[in-house]
Amino acid sequence: MKVKFYGVRGSIPTPGPSFAKYGGNTACVHVELNDGTDIVLDAGTGIRLLGNKLASKTAPIHLLLSHNHWDHIQGFPFFVPAYQPEREIFITPGLTKEYRPEAILEQMTGSFFPVPREALNSLITFKEYAESENSWAIGSANITRMRMNHPGGGSCYCIEADGKKLAYITDNELYPPYQKDGDFQKFVAFAKDSDLLIHDAQYLVEDMPKKHGWGHSVAEEAVKLAMAAQTKILALYSHDPERTDDDVESITSHADDILKIGGADDAVCIAAYEGLKIIL
Repeated sequence: MKVKFYGVRGSIPTPGPSFAKYGGNTACVHVELNDGTDIVLDAGTGIRLLGNKLASKTAPIHLLLSHNHWDHIQGFPFFVPAYQPEREIFITPGLTKEYRPEAILEQMTGSFFPVPREALNSLITFKEYAESENSWAIGSANITRMRMNHPGGGSCYCIEADGKKLAYITDNELYPPYQKDGDFQKFVAFAKDSDLLIHDAQYLVEDMPKKHGWGHSVAEEAVKLAMAAQTKILALYSHDPERTDDDVESITSHADDILKIGGADDAVCIAAYEGLKIIL
């Protein structure tokens, strides 16, 4: 299983020299299975560059969406494979509230975007599953999902293939003030024994209580989840648009210290950055 990050920023794209190392594009991760299957996690602005790579292939593309907030769908109108005739794209929408499975295409209207959805030449299929149907196959992978804690709802995913497990849990508030869709122990069970845990780490302790309830986790909380789930690699994700490269490095160093103090000597904490490749 090959994992590559194309967008790691939360909320809004962040250009500029102070953000060059980790990148300013919003959420998008590409997973290539050993059998060649292409799975894409979210369609933020990072999906534009991924589309340039996938345009040279002919295989189907499987897009798993966490939710419909703009930083997770705004890159899709610039995704080249969506304009390729007969290219198959399967989209699994997040379990949002309200449920809008085709929001990723509904944004392509005259008041939001100049090119309408009718201009897309690809064969787009929405793969909708009942909430009780939380496990299915894509290529050689088994996909599982659960609801995440975020205003408007959404889904997090696990991909298990090639003897490895990837957990993708972004825009998730582990301890929200509103009614939880998943408590800490449920997320521990969901990510248990993951080889790679990609988790939201947008906030710091000093951001609270002002941002409590905004739908993101404090970095230290993501570390505690990784330790409890006995994950091997924790990738901090959804970096706040205010965080410079130096800020992200400081947060990551502190998070790694917590892992070591907590006795998780075999675990590694990294900050996701654009272009990062991980082979599991």
